[in-house]
Parts: sequence; structure tokens; C-alpha cells
Amino acid sequence: MADEGASSRLIKAVHGIREIHPDPTYIGAFAADLRAQYSREMLLELYGRFGGGQGEFDILMRRVLWRALARRCGDQLRVEPGVGFKHPETFELGHGIFIGSQAYLQGRFDGCFRIGNNVWIGPQSYFDARNLVLEDHVGWGPGAKVLGSAHTGIPVDIPIIQTDLEVKPVRVEEWADIGTNACLLPGVTVGKGAIVGAGAVVTRDVPAFAKVAGVPAKIIGWRKDRLAGQNNLESEKE
Repeated sequence: MADEGASSRLIKAVHGIREIHPDPTYIGAFAADLRAQYSREMLLELYGRFGGGQGEFDILMRRVLWRALARRCGDQLRVEPGVGFKHPETFELGHGIFIGSQAYLQGRFDGCFRIGNNVWIGPQSYFDARNLVLEDHVGWGPGAKVLGSAHTGIPVDIPIIQTDLEVKPVRVEEWADIGTNACLLPGVTVGKGAIVGAGAVVTRDVPAFAKVAGVPAKIIGWRKDRLAGQNNLESEKE
């Protein structure tokens, strides 16, 4: 039981402020050599040997193999044990990305999943990564999900799962934070610096620097530094 008399405390961020250093050159060279010598199927089979390991060599090999499999992959990627994925050849990954244990990234052969720099993805997250962009410095809470497609349900005289799938782009703009177990539905954009509360279901666009919560998610406030953030945004456009 927590101490009822204990007060909250602040601690420094870790992932969001760490400096990203280039990977050693041998990592890129090793990945390029594997890609040249082996088919995607063989690389995936090889990944299975290291996908669940906790050791430093397992961590290293996951980084190497993601570099070999992805369309583009930056430095200092860390993939925790048990992460699953589909169609990694459609992934475009920036620098300093962390992907937590048991997350699943489901791409599509004709899709694209782009992740910016310094993005943190919590454990057990799910991504319908068919047309999805996470911009720089996005925080993605444990268990949060994004759906980029849904069955049309038309016509109504056949089972819904037999109707066409409509894929809609989803974008999470830079600095935004997605709360634990939140869900983003097809076609939405979460604006710069916005906060999506835990368990929220986002059915429409979220403005920059807004705070939203609930099912469906509604604006419950604005970040205190919203005006300063907007001024910075305008300065960047000039």
C-alpha cells in the first residue's frame, strides 16, 4: 500500500532528452551485408532467434536486423523483447526510437509507416501501420492503439468482415503525447503538442496544444503554454 502521507515528486525525463549518437559503422555495414545476402523471409527467420532475448547481443541483433528489413532506419533504435511486426519493408524510422515489449506494428505491402526522431512507444501498443505518421518527440503510452482502416459495412446484406476495407491516414504531430490505452480511429490527426488522455477514443482531429479525454474524446482544456507554443510555430513558418 502506498504511503498516504507521501507527496508527488518530479524526476528528470530520460528518453526525451538523451543525446543521440551515431551507431558504430559496423552496424550499418552488417545490416547492408545481411540485406544483400539474404531474402526478406530468411531475415525474418533469423530475427526469430533474437526477437525474445534479454541480453545485450539480442538487443544489438534486433537493431541490425531492423536496419536490414526496414525501408529506412536511423541510429540508436532500441527494440525490446517480444515486439512483433508485419511488412517492415514499409517502415521509415528516425533516430533514437524506443519500442517497448510486446508492441505490434502491422504494416501493409502497399502502405507506409513513418516514425520521427526521439519517439517513445510503450509496451503492448498496437499500430495499424498502413498509412501512419508519428512525428518527432511523440510519446506513445503503454497499450495505446491506432486503427488506420475499417470495413465499410456496405452492402448490408453480407457480413461486415466481407465488405471492403477503407484505409485512412493517421498523423500524430510532433511533441504530442498519447495516453495509456488510448485509441486513435482512422483519419484523425493529433496536433502538435496535444495531450490525449488515458483510455480516450479519438474520433476527430485534435487541435494543437489541446488536452482531450473521454469516449469519444473531447477537449477538456489547453496546455498552459499554448500561446507560447503557437508563437514558436508561427516563427517556424516565417
